[in-house]
Amino acid sequence: MPVERATPERAEELVHNYQQIVTQVEQATQKRGPGPKPRLVVVTKLKPSSDIQALYEHGIRHFGENYPQELEGKAKELPEDIAWHYIGTLQSNKCKMLASIPNLFAVETLTSVKAANQLHSTLAALPTRRPAPLNVFIQINTSGEEQKSGLPALSPSSASASAGGGEVVDLAAHILAKCPTLRLRGLMTIGSLDSSVSAHPNPDFERLKETRTALLAALRERADLKAAVEELERDQEGGLELSMGMSNDFVEAIEQGSTNVRVGSSIMGARPPRHSS
Repeated sequence: MPVERATPERAEELVHNYQQIVTQVEQATQKRGPGPKPRLVVVTKLKPSSDIQALYEHGIRHFGENYPQELEGKAKELPEDIAWHYIGTLQSNKCKMLASIPNLFAVETLTSVKAANQLHSTLAALPTRRPAPLNVFIQINTSGEEQKSGLPALSPSSASASAGGGEVVDLAAHILAKCPTLRLRGLMTIGSLDSSVSAHPNPDFERLKETRTALLAALRERADLKAAVEELERDQEGGLELSMGMSNDFVEAIEQGSTNVRVGSSIMGARPPRHSS
């Protein structure tokens, strides 16, 4: 069944908003200096498929969703070459649903070995294998806020081999060693609102960068992961991507090294309330 089309006025509004964000992304990238151009993920949770289709027809492919069932439904009715990002809280019982979406580009909120195993086992059992491993980002709670998901950030000392490295190192090592259907793509954080609007540089983004440095250092100390870590560092600059920055703080995030920003309301407008199913 064809997706209902957005009105010409709505489509024009969305494209205009998107182009404004692209301009800001380009300006922030130039200010930052050399490095890979950040990926702009348009967050479309609770927005109709007609909005996504309008942006798709403008050439946009990376979209982010927060709710598994909403993502599954949209993926079925929208074009197959959309690159979907799952950016909501990851529950183990939803991993099978997510991993079965053929054009899921990334899960950005991985926080446990259990969830990694669920994703891996589902992908390994699919009758048709994906052409490439599923990208995963480990979510880091850089602000320490109790209401936020994510593993604790690392400091250089906490990630040493003698210190054990903690949950982040354990999860990363497990993905690299035990989950060949997954590709450890990077780290993700949601900065605190206070830091997003007031602190420059943003301490949450600095902590994510420190965590990446410490994590890679800890993984390099593992003889059994030598080849996997070398491949990580060969595949992408910095070894691991940094997914940080949303509507309120994506410019600052890019200036501090983000390679993946997630922008919703600045492009899509205010979201309607979510109704419980």
